[in-house]
Amino acid sequence: MRLYRVSSTLFLLSIAAFTLLMLTKVIPYLSFESEIDFLTTKTDRVLTRNDFQAAFYVHILSSWWVMCIGIFQFVPALVKKYPQLHRTLGKVYVFSILILAAPSGLVLAWYANGGLPAKVGFSLQCVVWWLCTWVAWREITRQQWQQHVEWMMRSYGVTLAALSLRVGSYGMVYLFHTKPIETYLTVTWLSWVGNLIIVEVLIYNNLAKNLLKYIR
Repeated sequence: MRLYRVSSTLFLLSIAAFTLLMLTKVIPYLSFESEIDFLTTKTDRVLTRNDFQAAFYVHILSSWWVMCIGIFQFVPALVKKYPQLHRTLGKVYVFSILILAAPSGLVLAWYANGGLPAKVGFSLQCVVWWLCTWVAWREITRQQWQQHVEWMMRSYGVTLAALSLRVGSYGMVYLFHTKPIETYLTVTWLSWVGNLIIVEVLIYNNLAKNLLKYIR
């Protein structure tokens, strides 16, 4: 149990550090200028579309705060001590994904660089993200605690695709010297599919049950 607590703490601290790093990436976009990082990869035709602009800003903001909220949802001590806060943050997390983050991501997916493979990859990611989150919400309304935790783990696994995409990109380039398009198309899929595989392994090894032991 001690090893479990230490490894869980280190993992959550790593996510917290990445979340802070992502905030430094999000803030510059709030100037609403087009010559910033990701936006420089888009054509003027795309940048001037109202649906793209609305989806982009909704997505980067809502995705950031659901990533942040998710950290606290998996800290057993906080959940046990502040159950009302857990429920409130959980509702914000769920409905931010269902109403804001996933739908806006689906709009952005159709403007993805990389052709059909990238568009399909990002679109499926958003659909799976939405469904995992919705099922997690349905299970808690039925008081199916373990199933709720398992589906929240899957949902947060897809949420963390933003982290995996960046780590995977750097890893492929520096370790395997892949070409930009090879790297991009690979991490488009691997960032969320790989996370879900890891989550399934953790669930199979009773991580959800262990979390419930600390909480209930």
